[in-house]
Amino acid sequence: MKRSFLILFILVTYFGNAQEAKWLTDFDEAKKTAKRTNKPILMYFTGSDWCGPCKMLKKDFWENESFIKQSGDFVLLEIDVPFKEDILTPEHFAKNKELLKKYNKEKSFPTLLALNEKGKVQDRISAYSMLRDPSGYFAFIEKVRASQ
Repeated sequence: MKRSFLILFILVTYFGNAQEAKWLTDFDEAKKTAKRTNKPILMYFTGSDWCGPCKMLKKDFWENESFIKQSGDFVLLEIDVPFKEDILTPEHFAKNKELLKKYNKEKSFPTLLALNEKGKVQDRISAYSMLRDPSGYFAFIEKVRASQ
């Protein structure tokens, strides 16, 4: 009985404390939220179903406990440009393609931009190496935080 209780306690504690960063997918909503909260926007371009470095960055950085703890300091905006047509609605995909044309003309994936509440780019970082070292991304968000 004690063992069952201990296992249950550990599971509840672990899953009850599991946190996740809150991502928006609509640019206009992100701008409104940034203006209301006075937080910078982190606009993340990903190819969720095809971009290997994007998948590695997700695991190494976005799901990293250290980033998750800091994520509330930013308005997080994910701009997904998948190959599979059933991942996004056609309307959402079209909006993301327009944002890609405007903010990521190089079509570099992954790309992370820091924007102000008006949508003006303040800084950017692109690519993620096979070395799987997210320190450049952590330095980037520290730089964005310091410039606020």
